[in-house]
Amino acid sequence: MDTKAPISDLLIAFEEYLSVTKALDELTVSAYIGDLRQLEETVKKPLTKLETTDVLAFLSNFENKRTLNRKLSSINTFFAFCHRQNFIHEKIKIPMAKVPKNLPKYLSPEEIMAGVAAIDRSTLQGLRDYALILFLYASGCRISEALSAQRSDILEGWLKIRFAKGEKERVVPLAPVALEALNAYLEKQTMASSYIWLNYRGNPLSRISAYKIVKKYLGVSPHVLRHSFASSLIIGGADLRVVQELLGHSSLETTQIYTHIQKQNLQETMRAFHPLG
Repeated sequence: MDTKAPISDLLIAFEEYLSVTKALDELTVSAYIGDLRQLEETVKKPLTKLETTDVLAFLSNFENKRTLNRKLSSINTFFAFCHRQNFIHEKIKIPMAKVPKNLPKYLSPEEIMAGVAAIDRSTLQGLRDYALILFLYASGCRISEALSAQRSDILEGWLKIRFAKGEKERVVPLAPVALEALNAYLEKQTMASSYIWLNYRGNPLSRISAYKIVKKYLGVSPHVLRHSFASSLIIGGADLRVVQELLGHSSLETTQIYTHIQKQNLQETMRAFHPLG
């Protein structure tokens, strides 16, 4: 029996704001609402009656800075919403905790091509696995975006990403080698489906299956291929804002995690070619 208190009208309104106005995905919305319900249950007060000290007392329960920042994001977004709707007079705003940025793991082009070279492309499954890995590396798309892609989303060498995070649409070019692999797979894929990536039953490929494919040949998760895509562009001299657009980041700040690669590449170039290097 579920003893959890029913969600309040205020949280229902906030949930609608996140889903409709902010266009956040279902999992993110659920996380925000869960954080706020946890806050409400912990402090034993209606959310509109909370003071900064109540929020700080709640946050003191979390030592992990990433968890802390997620709770803070939920709380700050909620109180900003309440202030705009005149549900509260003063907006509570608590600064985010400083979290050291982990450098993203990425593979070099040589490592990726060496991995896919081991795939047996004499079978439909092998053609699919080979094409999927090159598709992820060539497009930089999230695995959810890749698995949602349909045949009609590819036109004249461009991939239209319609199911992006936050419902934002973008278009990215695909490298010829990835297109060649994709076409070879699709020519052999005769099962009726509008989706590109299918399992042996003709159903859309699952995230766990895609994870196993990439892990089998490269030893990493699919998301590492997204980092590898961005890292290859940065090392090649691409502008950070172009990389932001291709990745579908709403903020340049998110893309700036790759600047360390740019600095490292500049440093290595100086050491290799400068007379005082």
